[in-house]
Amino acid sequence: MAKQMLIDATRGKKTEIPPWLPYAGVHCAALIDQPADTFLKDAELLAQGVANAAELYHADGIPLVFDLSVEAESVGCEATYWEDNVPSIMAHPCVDQTPADAGLKIPSAADGRWPTIFEAAKKVKPRLETLDCAMLGLLCGPLTLASHLAGPQIFTALLRRKEYAHAVLAFAGEVAAQAARFYAEMGCDIIAVVDPVASQIRPQTFAEFVTPNCRPAIDIIHQAGLTSTFFICGNCSKVLEEVCKVPTHGFAIDEQMNLSYVRDTAHKYGKGFGGNLKLTTSLMLGMISPREDALISLAAGGTQGYIFAPG
Repeated sequence: MAKQMLIDATRGKKTEIPPWLPYAGVHCAALIDQPADTFLKDAELLAQGVANAAELYHADGIPLVFDLSVEAESVGCEATYWEDNVPSIMAHPCVDQTPADAGLKIPSAADGRWPTIFEAAKKVKPRLETLDCAMLGLLCGPLTLASHLAGPQIFTALLRRKEYAHAVLAFAGEVAAQAARFYAEMGCDIIAVVDPVASQIRPQTFAEFVTPNCRPAIDIIHQAGLTSTFFICGNCSKVLEEVCKVPTHGFAIDEQMNLSYVRDTAHKYGKGFGGNLKLTTSLMLGMISPREDALISLAAGGTQGYIFAPG
């Protein structure tokens, strides 16, 4: 029942205990002594690393891949790979032009690393089913993908060049919808729209640019009968109400947020919510006890729609 418990919690339902969702990402590569750049390009290694992490950490769910460069690379952006981290997008084709003017196209399943991810999903899905572990598809959200396409100047364009910004964000939203379609075809149980930089804008700007351009992907997820969630990073206090208005079943935040405030806001909107195990001060630096940190989060989160996860 572990997988179903995670699905229920994401949908805001009460569960017997909070399900556990480690965002293992390229940590999966380290667990099997592989460099991240090799791991992310090899379907067999991807499947092996994800299954190994799911089993090692007794996960109720785990991302198939946590890499927000996938969509950008599949539409033609240049990516630089690293041995110990996810790739970085180094070239922005829409700095001075819209995606249409740049000749960008919605990717097919044959573009970029999508064939590798499809093959990895085919290999790992049966192993995760044996573990009663949900497989998550994490797609790059519209504002984050727009920043890959247009560079950091997209943030000023949201205020000063709105027609251009709307064109870039609309294209990003359609690419996200295609990614959602791919993850549904792969057999993912939960699909997340991951838009970490959306915490950096005003609530009105979020409502104008982020929410409507998430809808195409969310519609695909819901039409497939799957569970949806929205991931955001940083201190998103000023936009948390807008996050709750994105029509996903749930959302997840990072360690900068007060989990009691997040819990109360999630309950207000009937949403599932995830976090808040501290990656830096607890898991990476050991400044506070990971055990104590976990107990504090579990106590604050409760059992109504709460997913225990890294913040």
